[in-house]
Order: sequence, then C-alpha cells, then structure tokens
Amino acid sequence: MSDKPDSSATLQPGLSAEVELIVSEIETAAHLGSGSLAVYATPALVALMENAAVRALEGHLSPGHTTVGGQINLRHLGATPVKMKVRARAELIEVQGNKLTFNIKAWDETEQIGEASHVRFLIEEQSFMAKVSAKRSKP
Repeated sequence: MSDKPDSSATLQPGLSAEVELIVSEIETAAHLGSGSLAVYATPALVALMENAAVRALEGHLSPGHTTVGGQINLRHLGATPVKMKVRARAELIEVQGNKLTFNIKAWDETEQIGEASHVRFLIEEQSFMAKVSAKRSKP
C-alpha cells in the first residue's frame, strides 16, 4: 500500500486492545462454509483478531486516516463451541512507516485458541477509496 500516512499519527509499540464475543451460529464453520462443523470458524477468528488490532489504534489516528489489513499469519489452536465466549488481545509491536505489525492471541473460556502475527497499513481514506473507485471505470 503506498498511500502516504499523516506523520502526526501517534502510533507507538505497546498500544493494545482486547475484544470479545459469544460464539453464535453465524460464526461457525458450517455457516461460513469453511468446514462442516458447528464450531467457531477460522474466518471468524481472523475477523475477531483484526478487530482487536483496529481497536488498539482507536484515538491514535489522524482525521481522515485509517488502516487496512495486509497480512495475517494465524494458528487456530483449538475448537470452540457455540455459546462460549471468545476474546482476542492485540498488541502493536512494530511501526515501520505506514506498516504496523501486531501480535495477537485469542482464548475461549477454557484455553488459548489462536495466535497470529498481523500487518496493517496506515492509509489516507479519501485517496485510498479514489483508487478503489477507479477500478470500476477500467474495462
């Protein structure tokens, strides 16, 4: 991603956040098509982990700026049944220009269920969306 971030953003390693949810049928592998079982799906775990990373940055981005996911290296370590609480905690560990790297871990009520390294990119919303919209006009 090459959109130039605003250098006044206050992004420092150590920023963190935790998010949680109760697993419902719509987060299962069977519902999302990533498997046939009614257990917490890997794509849902990815979304929870990304949400934790986004939350860690709240209040630290300049107006008109946001982040987009660029990479996630995930290990889904354990199955979680419907109606069990899951939580993910993300910590910003490195800032290299507009590249932000997070360590993320997730747990259900009994064990750690996931760990990931996640890269997000700081972008300027308006120019990013202009590039996205331009795709529609290309043959």
